[in-house]
Amino acid sequence: MLRFGTDGVRGRVGVDLDESQIARLGAAVARVWPRQAMVIGNDGRESGASWTLAFARGAQSQGAAVTSAGIVPTPAIARVAAERGCVGIAITASHNPWHDNGVKVFAPGGRKLTDDEQQRIETLWQASGDVAGPASVASDERCAQQYSAALAGALGDKLPAGSTGLAAFAGMAVQIDAANGATSQVIAPILTGLGLLATIHHAAPDGRNINDGCGAVHPESLAAACAQHQHIGLAFDGDGDRVIAIDEQGNVVDGDRLIALMALDLRARQQLQHDTVVVTSMTNLGFHRAMQQHGISVVTTDVGDRAVLAAMDEGGFVLGGEQSGHIIHSSYATTGDGILAAILLLRIVRDSGKTLTELAANVMQRMPQVLRNVRVTTKPTDVEALLGGELARERARLGDDGRIVVRASGTEPLVRIMVEAPTLAVAEAVADRLAQLVVSRT
Repeated sequence: MLRFGTDGVRGRVGVDLDESQIARLGAAVARVWPRQAMVIGNDGRESGASWTLAFARGAQSQGAAVTSAGIVPTPAIARVAAERGCVGIAITASHNPWHDNGVKVFAPGGRKLTDDEQQRIETLWQASGDVAGPASVASDERCAQQYSAALAGALGDKLPAGSTGLAAFAGMAVQIDAANGATSQVIAPILTGLGLLATIHHAAPDGRNINDGCGAVHPESLAAACAQHQHIGLAFDGDGDRVIAIDEQGNVVDGDRLIALMALDLRARQQLQHDTVVVTSMTNLGFHRAMQQHGISVVTTDVGDRAVLAAMDEGGFVLGGEQSGHIIHSSYATTGDGILAAILLLRIVRDSGKTLTELAANVMQRMPQVLRNVRVTTKPTDVEALLGGELARERARLGDDGRIVVRASGTEPLVRIMVEAPTLAVAEAVADRLAQLVVSRT
């Protein structure tokens, strides 16, 4: 059965999803928003162009007007959908390898789908027949241009036309990893507009090198460059909606530390609505303790930026995100945006007069945390029930000094296990025992 995961639909090209199914999905989305204009972008993987045409064929069969933004970050599509009041479609599998692809849908206004909208699309998709006929999609270069201009001016002090030295960051040097993906073609003009001196790595997508040993999920080479040059590094994922930072000594600064820094910065600016931040169940216990020390409330949701956004909308909060680097600033954007988060982080470093190494080390004390991804043939519907009494006993042993989160992945055939404990050795032992149980029971 064709189903959405935690963020759109995703799978192996030609195995889990093919062009016929993508065309049917396009028709389903067009039926939910009849006669609504659509803009489609992709992240540069090999199947991106053909899937763009397939989705457009389905949408056009229902009378939708469709344009293609080409290779652009997912948040660029969300921004255009917000500015134009149209439907936005990102053809992407995010951090997955090149042989996977998927579709993320933004409702008019650049919103993530509500549960009701997602269910309506799924129902129509599952019930639809094949879509016949050709597709012809006009190019829309304005999408990338408007996105670049908006982010270059995000701080309100971009480099004036014709000037050479004065800008938001006035010559600050950074190392960038574009993951051979969607940020590859937009990152240089954005950083130039802010006066940054950027060395950009992995910005030559060839269809198959996206996320391949690079980007937010593989920041090792960027970390080495940062340590060598003593620069801050910023690594994006394949579709550019998340960022992982590297400090001047080559240490990874994950989403938990970034969100903590941003929460304290916003509160100092009196812009942290209700003194509250939204995170997911995977957020490190050290983050919760740090926020408690500073009098900042934390709302915890299920995994996925759609869940984070729903909680932010419901409570009127302005900051939320995930350990993986999805960071949402609702004052600036309707969804997570890696480049935007990177710019706001650089502003924190600039204004503090300190290094990112100092800021990240002091903002929170991270609890030892171990993650295990257990591949399964069939994802269990209830992992907690699958592990039963053994899981309860492991949690009882840890007590208040640790946490265990187990869940089925929303995008891959995996059971994900996260364990936090007073020591790394304890966390690893618990995670290994639970992983073995999953293998033996699936």
